[in-house]
Amino acid sequence: MAWAQEVVPINTTHVPPHHTPLLRALSAQDSSVRLQAALTAGSQADPAFLETLVERCAVEPDFFVRDMLSWALTRLPPQIALPRIRRELGSARDQARSQALHTLSKIDDASAWPWIGREMLRDADDEVARTAWRVAVALVPEDEKADLAGELVRHLGRGDRDMRLSLSRALVDLGEVSGPALEKAAAHPDPAVAAHARATELLRRDPETGFDAAVEEAKRLVSLGPERAAAVAACAGPSETAAPAQAAESTVPTGPAESTEAADC
Repeated sequence: MAWAQEVVPINTTHVPPHHTPLLRALSAQDSSVRLQAALTAGSQADPAFLETLVERCAVEPDFFVRDMLSWALTRLPPQIALPRIRRELGSARDQARSQALHTLSKIDDASAWPWIGREMLRDADDEVARTAWRVAVALVPEDEKADLAGELVRHLGRGDRDMRLSLSRALVDLGEVSGPALEKAAAHPDPAVAAHARATELLRRDPETGFDAAVEEAKRLVSLGPERAAAVAACAGPSETAAPAQAAESTVPTGPAESTEAADC
């Protein structure tokens, strides 16, 4: 097979000569060639590929090729792959850390849980942090879920829509244990944090609710103020949490004399 031109040289001194053409193909100009090479490496599952696969994860520009590289790493014995992947968690390269975390999520070995420290959950790079949240939720022991929820709510309001959606999904996936932390965060003085907390709680109660709808409803509740929002939340059933604004506002009292009645529903 004729390989395309390489764009990033790979050090192949640590692999048997007969593997050299395949491993060089992992840095070929054509992404389809790189994808096929990663697939072949995973199919062969030779430990000699380990170092090159990890190195390529740190620099591969194509999402689909990166995902195939991670898959190829999952095909290697965990006792060989995990220690090398762990080293990447301390890399200065953002993509190396992010892809190492992604690969850990695919391997799904609980022994990697202690490696997901607070410094990873608080990583300055959004892609690293959001991947760390997802991996942490997948690996966290039952008796540490509440602590993880407390850590994750620190990031409410962070980043763009996709970033916030990732955090909401992580908190929802933690289950009921995230409820108390979200309830506390819903009273945060920062409206962005409070709205994100309320939107996440809406999703936790009703996973069928769309994220954008939950966010809009949460913003309306936050704009009402703590007392009115609490009254609306107390009166609304689980299926009404993402109701239209008019429905929510019609439940809210318009004058002081109606406050007690509204609170009592």
